[in-house]
Amino acid sequence: MTIARRVFLTKLASATGGVVLTPSLAGLAAFNGLRARGDAGSKVADPADGADAVLRGDGSPFIEPYGPLVTSADCPEFEIPETFRCVRISSGGLPSSVRDGLIVPNAFDGMAAFPLPNGNVRLIRNHEMVDEPDTGQAIGEPYYDGKASGGTTSLEVRISEQGGDLSIELVDEFVSLAGTWVNCAGGPTPWGSWLSCEEITAGRESGFDEEHGYIFEVAASATGPVDPVPLRAMGRFIHEAIAVDPETGIVYETEDTWYVPDRLPGAGLYRFIPDEPGVLAAGGRLQMMAVTGEPGYLTARGQSPGAVLPAHWVDIDDPDPASAEEDRLAVFKQGVAKGAARFARLEGAFHGDGGIYVVSTNGGDATAGQVFHYRPTSADTGELTLVFESPSKDVLDSPDNIVVSSRGGLVMCEDGSGDQYVRGLDRDGRIVNLVRVAREEGGPQPGEFAGSCYSPDGRVMFFNQQGGRKVGEGVASGTFALWGPWEDGPL
Repeated sequence: MTIARRVFLTKLASATGGVVLTPSLAGLAAFNGLRARGDAGSKVADPADGADAVLRGDGSPFIEPYGPLVTSADCPEFEIPETFRCVRISSGGLPSSVRDGLIVPNAFDGMAAFPLPNGNVRLIRNHEMVDEPDTGQAIGEPYYDGKASGGTTSLEVRISEQGGDLSIELVDEFVSLAGTWVNCAGGPTPWGSWLSCEEITAGRESGFDEEHGYIFEVAASATGPVDPVPLRAMGRFIHEAIAVDPETGIVYETEDTWYVPDRLPGAGLYRFIPDEPGVLAAGGRLQMMAVTGEPGYLTARGQSPGAVLPAHWVDIDDPDPASAEEDRLAVFKQGVAKGAARFARLEGAFHGDGGIYVVSTNGGDATAGQVFHYRPTSADTGELTLVFESPSKDVLDSPDNIVVSSRGGLVMCEDGSGDQYVRGLDRDGRIVNLVRVAREEGGPQPGEFAGSCYSPDGRVMFFNQQGGRKVGEGVASGTFALWGPWEDGPL
């Protein structure tokens, strides 16, 4: 048994190794109620940090506790708060700056940060590569499928302080998972690993050597490619993100499939109850969430922020169906047949506030995004609350990856069609712009933001810009570090 797992089983430590505040459900719901009434010019709350939060005529609750966004001196492709710094630490599609012989794979996506014994930070980063099997090639060995070009890389980052300012240095980066495909998001575990999720159910019928659509585990302590073991009991579907309840070891999983009226039925929220907490490969039970008394409940439209829906879980009898390649909703349909709830494109997930936050990328009446919180109330039941629904793409546009900030807010990476931001949502439902792509109006969008996560001490936020998703595709991915006076605001 590893030390990390022993600590998990005995102390049930949080994924960040400490206690963080989380967004207040009451505060978020209060803002949503005010917005729904259209009370422009009314204060949302009494801000603890001294920043006024007033609903403008357009209903958007923006605040600027860190100052206005300005062009970054070190990364001129971004606008960031004037009191912050941002540096690029790694680029995709190019030779590594620190590891000889490594061409860093492109398509940076989900990511998490872990403490290393030497005081440095380990980042584990997904690569959502989508090369077809006739052109794809595994990025390392051992690999799961030699024709699949996705996987993960692990980075070692040193954070030091010089002259009152921080210095961020990339020490190493290497392939840590190879031969997987369309590795979109995932999430950290409390026992010191990253769960990388495949957002595809293609397989041998599509020309690959293996079946895809699984979750793979990568230890933060790994120093090279891990043995790639598909965790089949956790389901074969269009995986997006995971979040682990540190008190139980239960893994919550999101599914990124669309809700389109009269076309596709939506996505499910799942949980995996392991037979042995901390040892996912030992098997377990997969379930899908249902709204009690409302079979097939649709959360995507007509919802009331702050309303609490009673929830329970239904078993998925066959988490790894043989029909998954030809029908990517094969697992989802099993749950719906038993009355499970339907969401619109569930993406980011993160543990906090006694439960799990999940993001619906195009849910809501404005199809601009929703944030839900699920809180368990017993082993088999819980409460689902819509804590935020974007009233407009100008307020929040298609949120994707999420993380709870070191001071208790939610930080969300946008994946929409217009100007893209990394945005914070504080405990009173106010929006803080952190990063914006600096581009000419109507110019090309260099890939979505993804992978936001904080260093274990909370001083540095790391994030990715996805770039190209095939070998040789033009736009280089990037991993960046952002830091500044976080204490001046709610994030």
